[in-house]
This record gives sequence, structure tokens and C-alpha cells, in this order.
Amino acid sequence: MRNNPAIVIEGATVVFSDRLEQASVRIEDGRITAIDGARDGADVVEGGGHILAPAFVDIHGDAFERQLMPRPGTMLPVAAAMLETDRQLAANGIATAYHALTLSWEPGLRSVENGRAVVSALDALTPRLTADNRVQLRWETFCFEAVDLIREALSGPRLPSVAFNDHTSMATLHPSVPLQERPFDLDPVFPAVDPETPAFAAKMAERAKRAKIPVSDMVSLVRDMWERRPQVPGVIEAVAALSRAAGAPMLSHDDSQIETRDFFRARGARITEFPMNRRVAQAAREAGDFIVFGAPNATRGGSHLASIGAADMIREGLCDILASDYYYPAMLLGLARLKADGVGPLHALWPLVSGNPARASGLHDRGVIEVGKRADIVLVEWPEGAAPTVRRTWVAGREAYRAAPAGR
Repeated sequence: MRNNPAIVIEGATVVFSDRLEQASVRIEDGRITAIDGARDGADVVEGGGHILAPAFVDIHGDAFERQLMPRPGTMLPVAAAMLETDRQLAANGIATAYHALTLSWEPGLRSVENGRAVVSALDALTPRLTADNRVQLRWETFCFEAVDLIREALSGPRLPSVAFNDHTSMATLHPSVPLQERPFDLDPVFPAVDPETPAFAAKMAERAKRAKIPVSDMVSLVRDMWERRPQVPGVIEAVAALSRAAGAPMLSHDDSQIETRDFFRARGARITEFPMNRRVAQAAREAGDFIVFGAPNATRGGSHLASIGAADMIREGLCDILASDYYYPAMLLGLARLKADGVGPLHALWPLVSGNPARASGLHDRGVIEVGKRADIVLVEWPEGAAPTVRRTWVAGREAYRAAPAGR
């Protein structure tokens, strides 16, 4: 990093925390060292007609799974998949990414074995990666086999985040109850479906395909996992204690009840990702929690699960962070849709994908363009009325991505 020459980016419209303003930005030794300062022999990058902004901090993204398994049941080498993912991050202006690494009792893609392979690969690949690749340990609370990996990852070189997921209870939820209104997952009278019904087998078909096992085996596996339910609260307590001791940011996923949010907040999870109704989001806001919605939701103008819309939540002050979720380009495209729809000015929207996820993750050295901050910066071509695109990305002052259009 220190061998990189100083760079001054000139002529661009800079996204500051409180305004848009044409300015020059000097970066050296991995940091922003001056705003409208002298060139002093620095290399000059012409940014005229472009937007210069903090690079994205992605608090939850699982698009990397498509590099690991581009077709259902077809796994590719982990190292090559993560190198390709890293290139996609830089090309989409993402300087810091928390890969939502599901640690589940499912075989295959979301297994603990595969999770361990991803964590190990990222550790080994660090010198070759362009972005700051981290993991969100997206832990399925019925998967007790993941606890050792969580413990190891929490002591590793890049502090992960820990997300509490319960897709086991979601899978067994009785079909008469809307997913967005399901009871607290640890409720002793949780309305569970009969796993022997043909409808449940049909519901498990996609999981079985992903895990490369027969549907009947998946049904049996879910039934076996459900028998662990009395032990789940104690294991949640243990994982929360490990996370608190390491200082890891914690999240709860798909909260549908205030009771659920209260339960995980009490254990240190101050981030709710993808709350499933307004009352949960409102309760989180009143408690001072960070609230995450999907950038694809903002891009499309609504959730693919028919849940609440990110744009509405932003308007109501009930969304702090947009995550790439399953599509990396959505971080920029979501901003474009929100700006076009008049949800807010660009400088007020940009923190949703930079400063706010950085603060929520405890990464106070990045996410804004200020002197002294880490030089994670993106240069965006954004013609009036047209789709924006990333042209250059710097990560800690290193050029991670450059694309020159054919017309230049």
C-alpha cells in the first residue's frame, strides 16, 4: 500500500456527508490526505463529469454462492469462485463485503464443511484479493455443528459478523400462517406443519436440489433437526456469548415479531436485517437498532417476497442500510432508483450503502470521504437520465478496478 504513488482525483462531483460539491481528493498511503489540496507531484486522475463517492460497504451479500454453485447441485472450486467474486465486488464499487455464509445442517452449498472451506480460502487468498472480503456467519440456530467454526472464525484475522437465522422454523411453519407474521421462533406453541404431508415434501424440493439429496431425505433431515428444538435456546446463548467476547457485530434475520427483535437485542444483536413488517422495524427504530433492507428491493421497487418496500421504509425513517443481498449491482442501481423516485437527494441516500453499514459493523475508518479516512472510493459515470456505472474503484488507496468506455 505504501508503495502506491499519491493520487489526486480532480473535476468530479464529490458525495460528501452533507452535500454534493465539485472538489479534488488526494489519496496516499491508503488514506484520504487532502480535499482541494495541492498536487505536489501526485498522479492526476481526471474525474470531470463523474460522481466520486465512498465505495460501498456490503453488510450482507450471498451472490458469491452463484460462483460456488452456478447450477443447482454443481459445485466449483472454492478458491476460483472467491477470486471471481472479488472481481465482481470491485467492478461494482464494493470495497468491503460481508459474504453471507450460511452455516446450516443442509449438505452441500450451505453446509458447515463448505463454510469452513470458504473461510479457509479467504484467509489464504487475502494477498491476492482486491476488496476487503469478510464473512457474515449466517448461522442456522439448529445447526449445532457450526459452533466450532464460529469460534475459530471469531478469532481469525478479519473479524466476522454473526447473524442469527432460523430457516428451520420457517420451513416447518404451518401454511395457514403468513411468513411475514410467523410467531416468535422459540414460542412453545409455534404452529408447525405435519412433515408427512405431500405439500411439505413439495416445499422441500428446492432445498433437496440444492443439497443434491432426494426429497425424502431432506424431509427426514428437517424432521430430525426439529427434534433439537428444546436445545436451541442454550446454543444461541453460547454463540451470542462468543460473539460478544470477540466484539463481533451481531444481526438477527427476518424478524417477524417484536418479541424476536427484543430477544436478540438482549443478547447483543443491534442490527435487524430484513424485518418482515413495519411494527418490528418501528420497534427497532425506537430501540436505536440499525435496520437493513435489500438493495434489490429498492432497485425493483418492492420485495421479491411481497414484504414491505425498502423505499417506503427509507421515507419513513425505518431503514439505515441497503445490502446487496443477492445482486451486487443493486447497491448502485438501488440508489439510482431511489433518487429517480424522489426518495431523497443523492448525498442523503449514499450513507445507506457506505457510512451506515460501516458504523453498524464497527468499521469507523471508512464509508465517508473525509481527510484521514481510508481511501475506499468509487468513480461513477452517471449521465443525466441514464443508468450509472462504476468506472474506477480504489480500496485502501489501491486501484482495484478500472474500465475505460469504448468512446474514449
